[in-house]
Amino acid sequence: MSLEIRTGRLTIQPFQPKFLKDYYREFTEEITKYQYPDPFPDLEAASQTLSGFCQAMEAGDMLELVILSREGEFLGSVEVFGLQEEAPELGIWLKSAAQGAGYGYEALRAVLDYLNGLNKYRHYIYEADVRNAPSLGLAEKFRSEAGERQDLTTESGKELVLQVYRIFA
Repeated sequence: MSLEIRTGRLTIQPFQPKFLKDYYREFTEEITKYQYPDPFPDLEAASQTLSGFCQAMEAGDMLELVILSREGEFLGSVEVFGLQEEAPELGIWLKSAAQGAGYGYEALRAVLDYLNGLNKYRHYIYEADVRNAPSLGLAEKFRSEAGERQDLTTESGKELVLQVYRIFA
């Protein structure tokens, strides 16, 4: 996929195997504390999961995008699940060292601008655990509406309390 989105500080592009080690290293216990997924147990598990995402991206079902600094440093990832649905679901994470610098908003804004340019979606779903204040704040920077809360226990036993947002196009 040749998609590339540029902002003032970032380049956002489809995941490629050359980013696998960075993705694996930075997708830590701390990063996933309030997310459904867990860190990968090993590099092979990361490779299998991300290969599946790449296949789904090639099929037009999702976007698995890496967030890079202008210098090419891996900063994190943006996912868009359910591209064939009425309201795709957004996900984003940044490595610890990149948090708090406004990259999350910049990246999500750019991806939403891209998606809105397709003139296909009226809104998007974004979920954040109520204990993850930066993630909640990110959703609220967009024209959004907080909906229901969902209590959820993941397969690994994490207990999440997700605030569901609709972010409008």
